[in-house]
Amino acid sequence: MVDMAETPKKLNGLQQVLKPSGALAGVVGSGSLSRGDAVSKVWAYIKEHKLQNPANKREILADAKLKPVFDGKDKVDMFEMNKHLSKHLTK
Repeated sequence: MVDMAETPKKLNGLQQVLKPSGALAGVVGSGSLSRGDAVSKVWAYIKEHKLQNPANKREILADAKLKPVFDGKDKVDMFEMNKHLSKHLTK
């Protein structure tokens, strides 16, 4: 019989530890982190630097650090942001 307390849980996609690209590291730091932590840190950066469009809060306005993460785009929708972040997180 297997003791369930000793069986390691498999991490889901948001919990898996990943390495940020150089561009993303400029925003979230160079240390390994989970996808969920990366998204949280990017949101903290966006709020700290007031990068949400005041007329449309779902729109993120890219500054010099976020533009390379967003494939050179000046602005992205908050749902599109996660697609761009996934390109900058590797195992």
